[in-house]
Amino acid sequence: MDLVAELWSRVTLVAQPLPLPWLLAAVAVGLAAVLVPGAWHTVRHAVTVVHEGGHGLAAVLTGRRLSGIRLHSDTSGLTVSRGPRTGPGMVLTLLAGYTAPAIASLGAAWLLSAGYAAGLLWALLLLLALMLVQIRNWFGLWVVLVGAAIVVAVTFFASPPWQSAFGVALTAVLGFGALRTSLELQRSRRRSRTTGSDADQLAALTRVPGVVWVGVFVIVALVCLAGSAGLIFPQTIELARSLG
Repeated sequence: MDLVAELWSRVTLVAQPLPLPWLLAAVAVGLAAVLVPGAWHTVRHAVTVVHEGGHGLAAVLTGRRLSGIRLHSDTSGLTVSRGPRTGPGMVLTLLAGYTAPAIASLGAAWLLSAGYAAGLLWALLLLLALMLVQIRNWFGLWVVLVGAAIVVAVTFFASPPWQSAFGVALTAVLGFGALRTSLELQRSRRRSRTTGSDADQLAALTRVPGVVWVGVFVIVALVCLAGSAGLIFPQTIELARSLG
């Protein structure tokens, strides 16, 4: 019981709000990781993990049978599920991929705004553990284990301010990464004209053009970015209201 109580106290620990310079620096680090080519190739694996996790979660919630997840060295991924090839379940499963990182960033921002940086880290560990049992290739296993090791290190060895800063940087990576991957999807569709992307599969299922689905991904990313900014920088919202 003492161990459970101690664990719960760690999970529910409320951190003090970060000073504005810390917040700005953490967001800048996350944004730079998305914009700098070499860094982007590395952190994009985190975006792909959430992307494929979104597919997997949607598949399970809609009654499909999740067969496994693969992550590749080129930062792509593949989630395989069994069930009807058409219908709302398949549409929601496909829709969940590109929107998952954006929605996850908004959820992370909400936890951070309430001071639950430690809770966010424990939630990440739980999600990575659930992801681990569905991984079906060695590179994917390596990506998830490295990600888990980083989160464990921050959870157990970083002070609360650094945990919060890590959470803000990760939120920025997921938010800006969701927007970048959505924009890159459209460039890839124009260049190669493939029909295997999530947007093209949605187009085949719904008769709505693929470019419209890409627009949906971009809009979700922008809305979640705006929501995350409002949660992480509440003083900005108050200033805007006072000026209005």
